[in-house]
Amino acid sequence: MFETGKTIMLLIDVQGRLAQLMHEKDELFRSLEIMVQAMKILEIPIIWMEQVPENLGSTTESVSRHLTGMTPIEKFSFSCCNDLGFKEKFDSFGRKQVLLTGIETHICVFQTGRDLIAQGCEVQVVADCVSSRTLENKRIGIERIVQEGGSVTCVEMILFELLKEARGDRFKQIIRLIK
Repeated sequence: MFETGKTIMLLIDVQGRLAQLMHEKDELFRSLEIMVQAMKILEIPIIWMEQVPENLGSTTESVSRHLTGMTPIEKFSFSCCNDLGFKEKFDSFGRKQVLLTGIETHICVFQTGRDLIAQGCEVQVVADCVSSRTLENKRIGIERIVQEGGSVTCVEMILFELLKEARGDRFKQIIRLIK
């Protein structure tokens, strides 16, 4: 069971023209907006990654507008785990429960998930917060993460898992987000 004090969210490469080519991009962006806002409410850290931004562009505005005060980490490798800036930031939080979000599911999201699992992390890929250019590639990416030892969740499922109960201010704020 994931817990707020042990969890971290990774936002991987939701950038530029590539993001616009994703399968069901509008639903993806909406789910990511909810997820980012909910992580802030739950005080769960987010690590924001961008793949070669000078080539791919910056993070989609509908998502990045919720990341005020944060700076993306630029990367060149497909797996975030091969990037020193990521490793330093990730290690600084000391958390081992990881929520994977971003694009593309079958490339950067998968490779990052595989590497985190190999390092002993508990990984959940948030199915409605990841995508690829094709639905088939998205499915294969999620399937491979599961084969490596990760699991699958969705926005509402993980938020209620983290909340644990239907009361309090955080619960009310998150209900407003998902309605």
